[in-house]
Amino acid sequence: MAKKQGSVTIDMGADKAPIIVSTGKLALLAGAAVSVEQGETMVLVTVCVGGIKEGADFFPLTVNYKEKYSANGRFPGGYQKREARPGDHEILISRMTDRPIRPLFTKGFYNEVQVAALVLSYDGVNEPDVLSMLGAAAALQLSDLPYKGPHGSVRVGRINGQFVANPTIQEMKNSDLDLIYSGVAGKTIMIEGDCDELTEEVLFEAMKFADSEVIKQIAALNNLHAQAGQTKGTYKIHKVADDILAGIKSAVGSDLDAPCLVIDKAERGAALKAVLEKHKAAIVAAFPERDKEIPAAFEKLVEKNVRRLILEDGRRSDGRGVSELRPLSGEVAVLGRTHGSSIFARGETQGLITVTLGSGDDAQTIDKMAGELEKTFTLHYNFPPFSVGECGRMGQTGNREIGHGNLAERSLAKMMPKDYPYTVRVISEIMGSNGSTSMASICGGSLALFDAGVPLKKAVAGISCGLVSEGDKFVLLTDILGSEDHWGDMDFKVAGTRDGITGYQLDLKIAGIPLDMMYQAMLRDKTARMQILDVMDATLAAPRAEISKYAPQMHVKFINPEKIGALIGTGGKNIRGICETTGAKVDVIDSGKVTVFAANAEKMKQAIDLIDGYTMELEIGKIYRGVVASIKEFGAFVTIFGQDGLLHISELADYRVQKVEDVVATGDVVSVKVLDIDDRGRIRLSRRAALAEM
Repeated sequence: MAKKQGSVTIDMGADKAPIIVSTGKLALLAGAAVSVEQGETMVLVTVCVGGIKEGADFFPLTVNYKEKYSANGRFPGGYQKREARPGDHEILISRMTDRPIRPLFTKGFYNEVQVAALVLSYDGVNEPDVLSMLGAAAALQLSDLPYKGPHGSVRVGRINGQFVANPTIQEMKNSDLDLIYSGVAGKTIMIEGDCDELTEEVLFEAMKFADSEVIKQIAALNNLHAQAGQTKGTYKIHKVADDILAGIKSAVGSDLDAPCLVIDKAERGAALKAVLEKHKAAIVAAFPERDKEIPAAFEKLVEKNVRRLILEDGRRSDGRGVSELRPLSGEVAVLGRTHGSSIFARGETQGLITVTLGSGDDAQTIDKMAGELEKTFTLHYNFPPFSVGECGRMGQTGNREIGHGNLAERSLAKMMPKDYPYTVRVISEIMGSNGSTSMASICGGSLALFDAGVPLKKAVAGISCGLVSEGDKFVLLTDILGSEDHWGDMDFKVAGTRDGITGYQLDLKIAGIPLDMMYQAMLRDKTARMQILDVMDATLAAPRAEISKYAPQMHVKFINPEKIGALIGTGGKNIRGICETTGAKVDVIDSGKVTVFAANAEKMKQAIDLIDGYTMELEIGKIYRGVVASIKEFGAFVTIFGQDGLLHISELADYRVQKVEDVVATGDVVSVKVLDIDDRGRIRLSRRAALAEM
């Protein structure tokens, strides 16, 4: 059947290009397709549905966001000249698009679904990421899938204290907030971003502003559905049968409570398994030929029981109160040869974090649709299978690792000193995982940076708040366990300093939570953050005064920009010679800033002396040692720090000199005083005056 056409326009204010969402023109064979435009940035988003794989017990949703270099009139870098596997930023946008979609699908829907977003045009003004997220909501709303939307997505910036919806790239340079928000009217489903130590109150106001924009988007998408939407299809919904759930509950009785409250993760799993094995024969007898349904039904019963214990009794699996942190510990300087290291643990969650310092040459060059950029601060997060006591594949970085690493990176990056000359790499190796390893990476990363002597402005800590809700009743959980994340409704991570928030991320399993509840969760996270910072301060309260002796030595100096050519030399001869002689790395920029990296202090001094030799500014009235470069009838030219000055025959000695050669010869080292430097840079020297003062 031919696809209907439709189009809606979302007003973004007098000074902003409107958002136009259209359907019925492109990708007509897809299940649903929309184009989303703002200015000259355009994203195509499609939705397709497949069948159910045999034995499936989860929703196989895939979201693929892809930037086409042609959208910005560029060729991809590299030999192939073809877009390769997705970059980290594309994976992150795919994840942000995915997270608000999942909770809005009917539970038990297991058909394969793919959402694909292609950036077709990019104007360098309007960002395509939130347009892709809005396009996914529009395409799903138009489709016949059991999606209970639509939802909206918007970026919020704050410039001079004023919130701005979908700020331009230029506007974001002046913003102290980057909030990507998805939700339905009055409820948040997903947030992600960072800010410059803003308070919980400011972030709450930003979310309320975002909600007002989302309400406009939802009205527009409903309008589009009225023009071109499909009738919802009939799909199989998988649910645990009520009779087998009731049968298992009756069989196990009260035996389930004690295992659900075992503190140790591994022991708790073993205790739950023992309960099932104890009653399995009776359950199988009660439900013959339905044994395949038992594991899923038992899992559902455990979930219900864990949630009941929390909601009705306030009892958590590890015995803590709902606002209580697990035991905390921190340690620094744990690895001998790294430039900085730490171990941070919160209960069974443990991270080993290292810091490596390098020169500008070690910065990561990233080729994106918008152009190349260099990263001088990076955090890599690794989640090996042994961290959860399992066997598994090691090697390729997963999307989850990229997402967790990005959150930790941006939270710490806010406190990195401006124009720090070192390239910094932080690696978080997760040693044990039982909830909020990304937040442990932030805490441990802050300590490791301090240990490395990186002048981080302030310590940064992170913590997660969970949620269990049923109707109007809810319980917020500080510092959630892995099981509370798995069986609960929310994982709300907030990172920051004592003075404000630097990073945040919300994952939900339900179709949105009220904004007021978000604010309560932020305050809960704030209280816990202060407690964690107390422990971190007791471990290492400030950056070390000096960097590790194993880190490269660094020195920054500024030269007259007019001397850059002299330092570099013809074809780079001079600067190459310095590097070859000393083994140092020398970076020079147009402002005259020279950054030197050397293996040790001796090599550093040698390199600096050579640089001074090419760039030193001579001062009138000072005495210098120079080399006689050439002899003339009227005097000699003396080279001082790469600059030639005239030593006139009358200034050679305190007596009358008949021939220059009677006093000096080419190659002699002589002491001379600078008498004058004229406006053309010509230098007049005197040996006679220098001798008189010596």
